[in-house]
Amino acid sequence: MLGALAKAMFGSSNERYVKKLDKTVARINAYEPQLEAFSDDELKAQTVKFREQLAAGASLDDILPEAFATVREASKRVFGMRHFDVQMIGGIVLHRGEIAEMRTGEGKTLVATTATYLNALEGKGVHVVTVNDYLAKRDAEWMGQLHRFLGLTVGVIVPNLNEYERREAYNADITYATNNELGFDYLRDNMKHERSQMTQRPFNFAIVDEVDSILIDEARTPLIISGPTDDKSDLYISVDAVIKNLPEELYEADEKTKNITLTEDGVEWAERQLEAAGLLEGSNLYDVENTQVVHHLDQALKANVMFKRDIDYVVKDDKVVIIDEFTGRMMDGRRWSNGLHQAVEAKEGVKIEPENQTMASITFQNYFRMYPKLSGMTGTAATEAPEFYDIYKMNVVTIPTNVPVQRIDDEDEFYKNTHDKFGAIAKLIRERQEIGQPVLVGTVSIEKSELLSEFLNRENVKHAVLNARFHEQEAHIVAQAGSPGAVTVATNMAGRGTDIQLGGNVEFRIEDELRDMPEGAERDAAIAKIKAEVAEAKAAVLASGGLCVIGTERHESRRIDNQLRGRSGRQGDPGMSKFYLCLEDDLLRIFGPDTLFSRMMNSNLADGEAIGSKWLSKAIETAQKKVEARNYDIRKQVVEYDDVMNDQRKVIYEQRSDIMDAETVDDVVVDMRRDTVNTIVGDACPPGSYPEQWDVEALVNRAYEVLGLEVPLAEWMEEDGVDPEVIEERISALADARMAERMADQQEVWRTVEKSILLERLDHYWKEHLATLDALRQVVFLRAYAQKTPINEYKQEAFGLFEKMLETIREDVTRILSTAEFRFQQQPEEMSLPELPSFLTGHIDPLTGELDASMGSQVPGAEAMLSALGTAAPLAAHAVEGGDPYADLGLSRNALCPCGSGNKYKHCHGAVA
Repeated sequence: MLGALAKAMFGSSNERYVKKLDKTVARINAYEPQLEAFSDDELKAQTVKFREQLAAGASLDDILPEAFATVREASKRVFGMRHFDVQMIGGIVLHRGEIAEMRTGEGKTLVATTATYLNALEGKGVHVVTVNDYLAKRDAEWMGQLHRFLGLTVGVIVPNLNEYERREAYNADITYATNNELGFDYLRDNMKHERSQMTQRPFNFAIVDEVDSILIDEARTPLIISGPTDDKSDLYISVDAVIKNLPEELYEADEKTKNITLTEDGVEWAERQLEAAGLLEGSNLYDVENTQVVHHLDQALKANVMFKRDIDYVVKDDKVVIIDEFTGRMMDGRRWSNGLHQAVEAKEGVKIEPENQTMASITFQNYFRMYPKLSGMTGTAATEAPEFYDIYKMNVVTIPTNVPVQRIDDEDEFYKNTHDKFGAIAKLIRERQEIGQPVLVGTVSIEKSELLSEFLNRENVKHAVLNARFHEQEAHIVAQAGSPGAVTVATNMAGRGTDIQLGGNVEFRIEDELRDMPEGAERDAAIAKIKAEVAEAKAAVLASGGLCVIGTERHESRRIDNQLRGRSGRQGDPGMSKFYLCLEDDLLRIFGPDTLFSRMMNSNLADGEAIGSKWLSKAIETAQKKVEARNYDIRKQVVEYDDVMNDQRKVIYEQRSDIMDAETVDDVVVDMRRDTVNTIVGDACPPGSYPEQWDVEALVNRAYEVLGLEVPLAEWMEEDGVDPEVIEERISALADARMAERMADQQEVWRTVEKSILLERLDHYWKEHLATLDALRQVVFLRAYAQKTPINEYKQEAFGLFEKMLETIREDVTRILSTAEFRFQQQPEEMSLPELPSFLTGHIDPLTGELDASMGSQVPGAEAMLSALGTAAPLAAHAVEGGDPYADLGLSRNALCPCGSGNKYKHCHGAVA
């Protein structure tokens, strides 16, 4: 009661915060008359002036008012658009590293130019992140005009750029890119072997457009770079043979979630069977050494018990083909992940295709938290404000609209079933179309869109169906969705980034209709005609009530519903929105078939009859809040598990970075050798033991195997007072002497050899470690049955595995450098460092469930390194006629040539004639 009274008197905390920013906006406005008098050249000179002020010690906040005013004046000259005061407030919020929640149609793309320009003045780079490639290209071209006018450079990252083009784009003052491209480039950079090959600069500042989609919706699944792994066909077949003999009473299956677990007796039975098959290390199934076996056992269980032939998949041409559970269609080329597809192939006795192994992965949460300053903008973020603060430490600030909203939001209507509901929607749409009112219909899936389309065809309603798979074409259709009588059916993602303008969009019509018409009087006349037609159409649409938005059911997140509603009523336009629901909707099924709500609906509603009440709407909102909380818990769990890996990822990537930057890694190699000697001696001569208890034979064998040394341990032990420390010192001295002898005549080349082997072994074991962690995560939840917290168990096991991995790397690097035979080339300067192997980049779209996978660069694998170092002759360099046009760019000789040939620079334009 008191809180409501205080809010009525003083406004909400958000309103008070926004009001404080009015003083800064007043200072920005004060510069306007002065800047209006500037010539274009004087306005462009502002950028040089601001950079000089920053170099002299001024802060970005000091120059903000004048810099924002400069952007506003430039926008008036370049676009003919003047930033509203509320857009300036949005820009200040972005600059402060917060989220600006602005209604659809308030010009978020233009808002970003202020904060982008200001932060780009430091020269450290600003990233503007979009949800798809079309928007990245569009915004870079569109807003890039303003930034280039003011003297800044603009780059854009899209698929299929070569390394040189990517590096150039990242070195620009402002870079537009999608979240996927940024994340994959970060992972790829940390798989390279020379600093000069890396494309990204250190992180500085990012503005995330549609921040709720990128940092919340897409954050459910990590980005993954994967490559082919070793053939494990025998293991799949062996485990499958064990599972085929498993009695039914030894497992519990949950068909709803397709989960299956062994009972206690089942675990004991599996241990004995796996032990007999020679697949178990020790006798305990859940020892950390058996993590991979448990993972394969789990997948074989699912394949044999939960996945049914001709229901979940078919066997066609000796291949297992997945059947889509929603459409019943065969999905050629799609494969289940985590070894499940291979387990089904083993079950059916067809050829087992090798699975792809994770080579690098990161969640969007951990990627974007690496930016020292991060901000975002969207039309809907307030409902997720706690999550934004908990995960990213970003506050959500709701920016008032430039003109008060005129849209009318009708109460929801409830029907008994989908048939009645869609019939009512189709009739309403026909009525609206007859009076010339445009209609936008939002559905939650492609299947629902197609079903509604059938109802609309029965009513003879002309309409367009969109499903967000082809962003560019759909942006053109959505842009005209405000034309008189237009009916557009769209799934959740369709049309994002494109405003629906009443009467139609002039720019898009000009582009679509006059693309091939040359400049001249005829084109000018055609443009004038289009503008007149759009103005006339807009007047007709306004008279009909503006855009009508219809929701065919409530989404599990209120935010998605608000996004749909927000399409109507932009910039003070009239409009209306209404949601239609029924008992068969996904969300309403949360109430269950036997609840009071559903019984009341079934008993009191006749076919085709609808009811609406605030109580029912409130009940739906409560259900949505519960689902939102559950989804937040899922995302939080993803972060908790990835945080464990992230700490380890930072250590590995920092080590890689240090190795690449170092002139020589002698000290690292020596430390590794000493640690390895310490481990070998410690294993054979445990602390506190007597000499007669030492495993002399094992120590001698290990010293020869790892260090290539014949250790006279028997002689040393005959001496009085010899102890493990003395033995360790003597072995280290022998190993150092051997290494000095090996590298005596090849000092310079040996430095490259050491660096190459160190990086290659680090990458190899990190890849194996990721696979083990992935398998561990799949099964660690079983620890809950022992009253243990899975995440704590995961942290503990992951730490132990990481320590073991580092120990293995130390020993393997020492073994290769100490024992491998190298035959060096006559021209060591042409010796190539190992490059990235072929790989797949993948990220599952959480809204469609589709794997967004693409092939990476086709280059030789790192395993070819030793032969390249030892026996291969350097590739023949060829001279390029006309000299080297890229000589002044300072390119690495191992980088791809900028000409686009696909060859290395040193084998193309950088070749010596």
